[in-house]
Amino acid sequence: MYSKREELENFRIFKGPLIDVRSPGEYYKGNMSNSINIPLFDNEERSIIGTLYKKKGKEKAIIQGLEFIENKIDNLLNKLFDAINLYKESNSENYRGEPTLKIYCARGGMRSLSISWLLNKFNINTVTLKGGYKGYRKWTLESFNKEWNLIIIGGKTGTGKTKLLKFLEKNKYQVIDLEGLACHRGSTFGSLGMKEQPSNEQFENLIAEKLKDFNKDIQILVEAESSNIGKCKIPHDFFNIMKESKRIEIIKSESNRLEELVNTYSIYDKNDLIDAVIRIKKRLGSQRTKLAIESIKNENWITVCKAVLQYYDKCYEYEKVGKNNIKKIDLTDITDEKKILKLINEFLKL
Repeated sequence: MYSKREELENFRIFKGPLIDVRSPGEYYKGNMSNSINIPLFDNEERSIIGTLYKKKGKEKAIIQGLEFIENKIDNLLNKLFDAINLYKESNSENYRGEPTLKIYCARGGMRSLSISWLLNKFNINTVTLKGGYKGYRKWTLESFNKEWNLIIIGGKTGTGKTKLLKFLEKNKYQVIDLEGLACHRGSTFGSLGMKEQPSNEQFENLIAEKLKDFNKDIQILVEAESSNIGKCKIPHDFFNIMKESKRIEIIKSESNRLEELVNTYSIYDKNDLIDAVIRIKKRLGSQRTKLAIESIKNENWITVCKAVLQYYDKCYEYEKVGKNNIKKIDLTDITDEKKILKLINEFLKL
């Protein structure tokens, strides 16, 4: 009998588009990465069927479902065929033969099985995920219970931690960019220039997918974060590991930090920046808030960043992630990539 991990690996091994046939609402809440949502029922139809099932039983619900499908069968098939053709086009150089549609619904039941049955009538290869998305979520949550070997990248605001993580990932280190997955930088300015945040459930799925490809015996580099990144919350078990992990503390001069912040935030709309400052008005105080807003209007970016930096440096004193085992690395004015890698490697060997 397969474990949940083995079932997923067997499902993933097939070459072809990944199709989620659940409703758009279910899909938005959480889905398997790189899946395409081709719903058998829309949100309203799913609600109607669910109500019928509760009040009048399974048979009535199935009949209603078949009536919904009858009116959209051509459109549904066209979308599925389009997914197949798009997959063929995008993988033409690396793949030969007919792809297999990997289909899943909530529990691996009627929705995925009915789509699979229909496509088989057209000689389309299909496979369904046993246990459906519910099984996938179980696998996701179990992923955070392992003893991951994390190294925390810490440092005050403006020390370029995210940039460093991307550089290390480019150099084949195991890296999880939590802010990138959450589409948020974790501060009042965190949403500027970012896509809409995923649901918390989807955020967890994305972390699990990153961990899936990692060797758990090799160090994984993660930026120091509070438990919440915007509206996304780091999984409890994973955050507990972060709190007890070794930490690289990046040190940079104030001038380096101000330059990093100016380059990062001065490109954004002034009104958005002012709104972000107003959100922390109580913590900044009226005088610093007024100074920051006037400086934004006048594009005096150094003054803006200095005003905000004082607040974030105070907040930093309360950070708890990886505080028990710290190695400080001073990267002030260091831009040579080989030297940066050498300093990081010296720490990782400890």
